[in-house]
Amino acid sequence: MTKALLLLSLCLSLNIYGQTEEEINRLADKIHSEIITIDTHTDTPLRIQRGNFDLGSRNNPYNSNSKLDLPRMIEGGLDAVYFALYVGQGKRDNAGNEKAIQVIARLHYLVDSVLIAHSDKVSLAKSCSDFQTIKKEGKLAIALGIENGYGIGNDISLLKKYYDLGVRYLTLCHTKNNDICDSSTDPEGAEHNGLSEFGTRVVKEMNKLGILIDLSHASDKTVEDVLAISKVPVFASHSCARFFNNNPRNLSDDLIKKIAEKGGVIQVCFFSGYLRELPTNTTRDSLLRNLRQRYSNFQNLSDSLSRLAEKEWYEIEKKYPGNLATVSDIVDHIDHIVKIAGIDYVGIGTDFDGGGGVTGAFDVSEMKNITKELIRRGYVIEEIEKIWGGNYLRVLGEAEKKSKF
Repeated sequence: MTKALLLLSLCLSLNIYGQTEEEINRLADKIHSEIITIDTHTDTPLRIQRGNFDLGSRNNPYNSNSKLDLPRMIEGGLDAVYFALYVGQGKRDNAGNEKAIQVIARLHYLVDSVLIAHSDKVSLAKSCSDFQTIKKEGKLAIALGIENGYGIGNDISLLKKYYDLGVRYLTLCHTKNNDICDSSTDPEGAEHNGLSEFGTRVVKEMNKLGILIDLSHASDKTVEDVLAISKVPVFASHSCARFFNNNPRNLSDDLIKKIAEKGGVIQVCFFSGYLRELPTNTTRDSLLRNLRQRYSNFQNLSDSLSRLAEKEWYEIEKKYPGNLATVSDIVDHIDHIVKIAGIDYVGIGTDFDGGGGVTGAFDVSEMKNITKELIRRGYVIEEIEKIWGGNYLRVLGEAEKKSKF
């Protein structure tokens, strides 16, 4: 711990600060200037793909529906963000697999172009040490994950290719089952009874390469199977606790404890529908459901159709706004995970630009509000540092050390 952090910790523990909102604000600013803050999951590449979006300019989230850009990262005190290269689940045949690979390639090209265009402000982070180095350089960090193992089809050799491109985690599945494992939300139910035989080989290869296994979206049985096989800690890049909302997408207390026992970490998601049970808005839900059906659940759309679907989606949301969770709800989930598993096993993965955003932390510019609420609840600097990135970096470091590549 640096001398500055040691002093902050002493002040916080003695309650010198935190007595007024002004003092809490100053302390939060100071904490963010000293520690490394990491958001392990955003879908911002999809927004870049749709065009008419400049990551280097400040966008209004209420006009543009954008939740993250470089100026707002600075405002919110966020040092590093993972961009998910997301591919929706399509047909599991040669043509479908090839299309999925092309989607990943296209998104990577766009992110790489952004990194080049804004190289004076941002750099790619590929290792634990990179995050510290990039912050010392006065720049922001972007790191890469792939959301949905469908992006490798049934070609395990693609994992090495993606690693070489800088990808450091793979979300095994998304909303439907794939060749790797069962999803928590596939309407057809389980297909493999957890991890498939191919999935077992994928887990072992990811361990070998040092690619983190992301269990968000995976079924309970998949999570258990991975925990039994993986030789390194695993994590959930954007998940919540089922204790507050009995949604299959959330993690049960039992699974949270098991992930922690293996040294992993649960990154709390900012998606309101996972954070708490929300009142039903029948009209809004019906319109959005019909929109999904008309656009094939937004899978395999052309760029023009994607933009049109997005426009219609946000028109519905503007006319029939949904209920949002709050910063307090997010910290309730953090509190719960700390209570049942420990302070070393929780972090933050917002899902910004993929549905994440709550009242008080609607976009990245408001991220310090999480820190302020943690201060109000009595968290000390060492604990806040762990939540904001220390725990995740420990897990990434374990993957690096135990890789054979």
